[in-house]
Parts: sequence; structure tokens; C-alpha cells
Amino acid sequence: MFLSWMAWTWPTAAFFIFILLAITSMGVWEHFSPGGGPRKGVLGLDTTRGDRLFISLIGSAFIHLAWLGIMGTPLWGGLIISILFLLSVFRWV
Repeated sequence: MFLSWMAWTWPTAAFFIFILLAITSMGVWEHFSPGGGPRKGVLGLDTTRGDRLFISLIGSAFIHLAWLGIMGTPLWGGLIISILFLLSVFRWV
């Protein structure tokens, strides 16, 4: 009842839980395999694992906003494109 004015839904909660899990898993990964060594990607930028996570999260936000603006709901198509974007960022950027 305390947060009822915010209109939280299960998809909103799932989004923030995913962000929390992604940051936590990156922290655990960094603990067990420190460094991660920056690498030069397609764009010529030196990126670490944290940089690639940030790029994929920001990119996914823009993908979802574009999908919502062009196609409307549901956002399953935007989610699929975002997952493909995340995989490509971690592979080639």
C-alpha cells in the first residue's frame, strides 16, 4: 500500500530485479575473475565488462522506447531485439 501511488506492475518490478541481478552477477564475476582485461571492439573503443553491460542496458532502453513509439504494446519484439543487442555487445564491442 505504501507504493500504490507509483503504479508498479509486475513487468516494472521484473525490470528492476533484472537490473539488480545483472549488476550483482557482474560483481560476483569480477570477484572470481578480476580485471576482465579491456578489449578493443568494432567501434575502436577499449571496453571492460562493466562498460559493455552499461552500453547494453542503455541501448536496450532506447530499443524499447523506439519499439513502444513505433509498434506500441506488447514489447516482446523489443525484448528479443534487446537480447540480441546485448549478446552482440558482449561479443563484438
